[in-house]
Formats: sequence, structure tokens, C-alpha cells
Amino acid sequence: MLDKTIMVFAIVAGVVLFVLLGLLIIVRIRRQRPLPMDELEGHDFEYYCADLLREHGFLDVEVTKGSGDFGADILAEKDGVSYAIQCKCYDKPIGVKAVQEVYAGRDYYDCMIGVVMTNQYFTAPAVELARKLKIMLWDRGYIDSM
Repeated sequence: MLDKTIMVFAIVAGVVLFVLLGLLIIVRIRRQRPLPMDELEGHDFEYYCADLLREHGFLDVEVTKGSGDFGADILAEKDGVSYAIQCKCYDKPIGVKAVQEVYAGRDYYDCMIGVVMTNQYFTAPAVELARKLKIMLWDRGYIDSM
């Protein structure tokens, strides 16, 4: 009787492990699939992000000038809250520099919220700095869900 119980438990555990492994593979493939935004150049990506923001209820969405933007590529407002947004369209994880840029841009433009918006994911140091500086991080998954 005990042998049958152990055997059933082993089979169930194997099936659960197989299903979890399959889900992990699906998630990794989905993360790595190319998205239309991956093909954009820097300034085109900024306009792409601006359009997404408008579609999601942001008002007064303005793409700042290409160079000398003081750390914010887009200025926007939603529900009375002002946002300074730094856009990064890269082929590798986003580091602390982007967080530092939008931190400065948020203050320069007197905005309430600073955001880094990217087609990639963030490095652990970038996440740590953003948490400390109260900067929002909108990564590939977040943008894709928009």
C-alpha cells in the first residue's frame, strides 16, 4: 500500500514539474519574441510611447526636443498628476544612467512622477536606484500589456 502511494506521489510530482517547466519555457519565449517597437529608432520610439500614453488616458502629451531634453523625452499628465518620462529603445537591459536622467528631468520640469519606459528590462542596480529615488520603471512587459 505504501509503495503505491509513493508511486502515485512521484507521478503527480513529475506531471506538476513538467507543467511548470513548460510554462517557464513559454514565458521565456514570449519575453524574447520581437515586438514592433524593437525595430524603432530612438526618436521614433519616443513618439510610439507618446501615442501609447494618449491611448491610455494621458493628456497634454508632449515629446521634448531630441537633444538637450534635460532627462525627459516625454511630458504628460493624467488625473492631475504630471509625469516626466525617459524613453530607452535598446537591445540590452537598461542600467542606472536612465534612472539618473529621469530623476533630473522630473525635477527640472517640476513633474510629480518620473518614469523610465523601455522595450527591454532593467538591471538589478537600476531597479534598486529607482526604488530609492522613487522612479517608476515601465519595462517591456508593461509596455506590451498596454
